[in-house]
Amino acid sequence: GVALDIRCQDFRSVTRRPQAVLAGLFCQFLLLPAIAWGCILLLRPHPSIALGLMLVSACPGGNVSNFLTAMSGGHAALSVSMSGLSTLASIVMTPLNFMFWAGLSPPTQVLLKALPLSPADILLTVLVILVIPTALGIGLAGRYPSVAQRLKRPMRMASMLMLAGFIVLGLVGNWSAFVEHIGVAFWIVATVNALGLGIGYWLARQVRLSEAESRAVAFETGIQNSGYGLVVCFNHFAGLGGMAMIAAWWGVWHLISGLTLASLWRRYGTADGT
Repeated sequence: GVALDIRCQDFRSVTRRPQAVLAGLFCQFLLLPAIAWGCILLLRPHPSIALGLMLVSACPGGNVSNFLTAMSGGHAALSVSMSGLSTLASIVMTPLNFMFWAGLSPPTQVLLKALPLSPADILLTVLVILVIPTALGIGLAGRYPSVAQRLKRPMRMASMLMLAGFIVLGLVGNWSAFVEHIGVAFWIVATVNALGLGIGYWLARQVRLSEAESRAVAFETGIQNSGYGLVVCFNHFAGLGGMAMIAAWWGVWHLISGLTLASLWRRYGTADGT
């Protein structure tokens, strides 16, 4: 669904401003996992919740970021390009980030050792669920743009329905864990998400990106592909209680925070490219 919006010229156009893409990828794959790890050390949640937070923070950006960027008056082409690049980069960065940061915390390290999981397992899932569909979508959009245009709307609806289904399954299937840990889960997800959005925007402005570009970087940092995180939970962690619950709750919360921020930006400030 995301890839049907991506054109090769999108990637070429941002090469004129490579610092924007580099800032977005830095925030997404290095800064956000570090923020999540710091919050875990500070708040000391249940190990399965900590593992879920590390997994979501290691995922590439979610497709909702493109919509939120456009809604806020941000640089939509940059957002789409960063989504495509982060999806491709996730074949290496997602398993590497997840195993590295989760291995730094003793409670999650113990939990990882107790589970039959290797980086190759996550890498294969990234390849099948994200990279191959993205490559196919870009290829279809480039070769048959009229077909891609017709498919775009139904694919968006289908993807949103599937994401909603994954979130419902993640919450309902782990309802007891949700009820037990919702207090900690709410604050830790809200904190990491807010820091991701805020620091992503702040860092973009520090490297002299425009207002529109900074909004795109903020959403690419704070909006994660929680649906993919849930697929990993179900496939490789047997829907581990707190882990799936965190991934599902992130999917709910980043919509609330993202829509709120996009509405405020749209109402009170215009991204004029400065």
